[in-house]
Amino acid sequence: MIFKPTRLPEVVLIEPKVFGDSRGFFMETWEARKFADGGIDVNFVQDNHSRSSRGVLRGLHYQLRHTQGKLVRVVEGEVFDVAVDVRKSSPTFGQWVGEYLSADNRRMLWIPPGFAHGFVVLSERVDFLYKCTDYYDPSSERTLLWNDPEIGIEWPMPQGVDPIISEKDRNGIGWRSIETLP
Repeated sequence: MIFKPTRLPEVVLIEPKVFGDSRGFFMETWEARKFADGGIDVNFVQDNHSRSSRGVLRGLHYQLRHTQGKLVRVVEGEVFDVAVDVRKSSPTFGQWVGEYLSADNRRMLWIPPGFAHGFVVLSERVDFLYKCTDYYDPSSERTLLWNDPEIGIEWPMPQGVDPIISEKDRNGIGWRSIETLP
């Protein structure tokens, strides 16, 4: 596996070794020792799977307590995946990074605790998987407004498609008003 820090160095793009032939392919998506050697020494407690259609935008979500690190990947389709640093003491506080993840490129993204997370679906359909380092705690979940101009995320929307957004995400909190992490 290759571990590549993004422009927010704690958010890491992971390229697994893929072994393929005419029968298909095999790849390892998680191995604790290799990830620890790559600087990601964590324990996962929950796996999630979501399915969405073209133009669905989910996020930007984070938790104040039980902060979750997430290892995300796509098994069908393509997304543009985004992480925003919401840790007030961080040198990258308020900055965002986005990466294309797809079933074809097989890349994964490590988003450490303390980052808001979201994605937009670029393909007809996507199956999106993520491993989490802590349990979901609905009472401490917060939503940063996906299109807040102060953050300035450049979402690559599919041509001719308006984002499909849940009421919770549509009513996210603007950057100046969010509750931050230490």
